[in-house]
Amino acid sequence: MRTTVEVAGRRLGLSNLDKVLYPATGFTKGEVIDYYARVAPVLLPHLAGRPATRKRYPDGVEGGSFFEKNAPRHTPDWVRTVRLPTPGSTTGREEIDFVVVEELATLVWLANLAALELHVPQWTVGPRGGARGADLLVLDLDPGAPATVVECCAVALLLREALAEDGLQAWAKTSGSKGLQLYVPVRPVPWERTHAYARALAERLEAEHGGLVVSRMTKALRPGKVLIDWSQNNGSKTTVAPYSLRAREQHTASTPVTWDEVEACRAPEDLRFLAPDVLERVDRLGDLHAPLLDDAHRGRVPA
Repeated sequence: MRTTVEVAGRRLGLSNLDKVLYPATGFTKGEVIDYYARVAPVLLPHLAGRPATRKRYPDGVEGGSFFEKNAPRHTPDWVRTVRLPTPGSTTGREEIDFVVVEELATLVWLANLAALELHVPQWTVGPRGGARGADLLVLDLDPGAPATVVECCAVALLLREALAEDGLQAWAKTSGSKGLQLYVPVRPVPWERTHAYARALAERLEAEHGGLVVSRMTKALRPGKVLIDWSQNNGSKTTVAPYSLRAREQHTASTPVTWDEVEACRAPEDLRFLAPDVLERVDRLGDLHAPLLDDAHRGRVPA
C-alpha cells in the first residue's frame, strides 16, 4: 500500500508502513519514519554537509542488508547530491554521487527506503562540492567480551583527561550497539592529522593501561579489553551519526550522553536507549551534541 504525503513542501510516496522492520519489538517502517521525522531537528545539523552512507534493510533487521553510497536512480531531483572521488572503491568506480542529507524531506525519503543506519565521515563538503578538512576527531570504543560499555566508560574518562591535557574537549555518545564513541570538535585539518593524533593517543593509553585498553584490532588481543578504534578518522571511513537508529535486535539509536551518565554507568542497560527514549531525552535535554557544531569549541590538533 502506498501513501502520498507532503513533507516540508515536498510530495513523497510512502509504502508498506505496517511492515515490521524489528521483529523482536514489532517496530514498523512507519514508526521508523516517524522517529526520523521527529528527531530531525537535532539530527539534521549533524548530517549537513557530510556525504551520507546508508545501510538499508528492505526486509528488516533479520533480513539482508547492504551499504549504499551512490544515490539510487530514482533519487528525487530536489535531493542534494555531491560527486566525490572514490579511489580504490570495491565497485570499481572512480567517482560516486553521494546523498547529502540536509532537509527533512530527504531524511523521510531515506527512511522510506529502509535506510535504518546513517553513517557520515569526519569531514564536510563545500556548497559547490569538494571535500574540506576534518572538523571532527572520533574515538570509537569497542568492548571485547566479557567487557561491556561499562569498561568503555572507564576508558572514555581516561581519554577525556588525556584530551584535556592537549587542550581538546570531548563529547560522548553510545554507538547504539555495544560501545561508546567520543567526538572532539577541531579546527579543520587534513584527515591525516586527526588520524595520526588519534592513533598516537590510543597507543599511549594502551601503554599506560594495558590491562584495559588495546589499540590494535587483532582479535586475540581484545577479550576483556576495550579497543580504541582510531582508524575511524581515515578520510575514507564513516561513523554512525548521532541519533541514527541501529540495526540491532531492538530499535536502539546512537545516543548522546552526559559525562555524568558516563561516570555513573554500572551496567549495559544504563546506556541503552530505544527510539522513544531518545525522543524523550531530546525533549528534556535538547541536543547534547550541539557544542560540536559551535566553532568556539574547536581545538587545535597537536602536531
